[in-house]
Amino acid sequence: MGMDRRGFLFGASLAAAAAPALAQEAADQPPMTAPGPSPAPDWDAVKAQFQTAPDQVNMNAMLIASHPKPVRAAIDQFRRELDWRPVTFLEDNNRRLQGYSRAAAARYLGVEARQVALTDSTTMGAALVYSGLKLRPGDEILTTHQDYYVTHESLRHAALRNGASIRRISLYDDIGQVSEPQMVGRLMSAITPRTRVLALTWVHSSTGLKIPLPAISAALAGVNAGRQEADQVLLVVDGVHGFGNQDADMKTLGCDVFVAGCHKWLFGPRGTGVIAANAKGWAALRPTIPSFVDSGAWSAWINDGPLPEAADGVLMSPGGFKAFEHVWAIPAAVDFHEKIGRAQVADRTALLADQLKAGLALMPGVRLVTPRDRRLSAGITSFDVAGLSADGAVRALRQQGVVASAAPYAVQHVRLTPSLMNSPAEVDRALAAVREIARA
Repeated sequence: MGMDRRGFLFGASLAAAAAPALAQEAADQPPMTAPGPSPAPDWDAVKAQFQTAPDQVNMNAMLIASHPKPVRAAIDQFRRELDWRPVTFLEDNNRRLQGYSRAAAARYLGVEARQVALTDSTTMGAALVYSGLKLRPGDEILTTHQDYYVTHESLRHAALRNGASIRRISLYDDIGQVSEPQMVGRLMSAITPRTRVLALTWVHSSTGLKIPLPAISAALAGVNAGRQEADQVLLVVDGVHGFGNQDADMKTLGCDVFVAGCHKWLFGPRGTGVIAANAKGWAALRPTIPSFVDSGAWSAWINDGPLPEAADGVLMSPGGFKAFEHVWAIPAAVDFHEKIGRAQVADRTALLADQLKAGLALMPGVRLVTPRDRRLSAGITSFDVAGLSADGAVRALRQQGVVASAAPYAVQHVRLTPSLMNSPAEVDRALAAVREIARA
């Protein structure tokens, strides 16, 4: 699929975004700094960067995203280089290109490059973080009943290793009545003197609820102000369903540790992810998988010297042989978003979700689950169809060419997740399909 003239109408040509790490390699320079405000995007040109099946309305960025043209180009170029001279290209470029990937993710998250670790997924990142926590027997981890399996199971494994306990609370009783003060109040009132970690999810994949992280972190700062450093509460966040569709960084959110995959809303290379942490977050963690890249541990091992004691993003990046062409292509995804404009990406996602939620809310036989308030929702839109199970509704929608999904929770909902891959016309097509199955 070639770039048409519309591709040049929102800032620099998107062709310039293709394989930015290769351009950096040629110039032997670190990644560029973030650009200034972008002109209004041509959304048809953005959509044209994705190769999605024309017979489907695919609203599942929350599961696994299609690669836009710049990301495909970067992966393809790196793959060709590895196929042509695998050993020498890897030896000559891996450390530097992984450094560019960390730097690009760090720029996006508003932290330093050494504060970012590269992983394979959100699941790997959560497991590395929770298994690496420096917890003491009797310490408590506080989470919620609404958090996902990956958080709960990673915490269970961590507690079994170190003798910590886990406590779950409900953020709300009725999502239709949920509010920011309610969620903040419940979390703060549940913290005990033994609580050392608050494990939360930014945007819930079941209901689409976006929790008020800035307000939670501000309230938690007040709790920590009255504690000794060793007893302070660490805020750890699974941020994958806000990463790439919200205009926020680590400082804005206020969390200590942030975990996400790159292959969803960021439209980054499949099989890649990040952990970002501030100084407090890294001080609370130990690495689990040996790092191969500039960590200091390898050279210390070779020279029989002292091994690093303090963790950082480089030391926490798992080593081993991986799909390097995907890891190295992360800057192309970040550059793609920055060329469009992060605020524009967030607003576009919200506009499409607003359109979808407004249509579903007025539809007979349909119950909208996700809050309509933008402050309490992001791109995920969850709903129920009367007379159909969530799986049954998903099957019925797919028969009409609309790709929805069912939330893998005890209580399931149907999910549609409009994103940069989609258009208002596709949202209308999805609404028409829901209306049809609701009438059946």
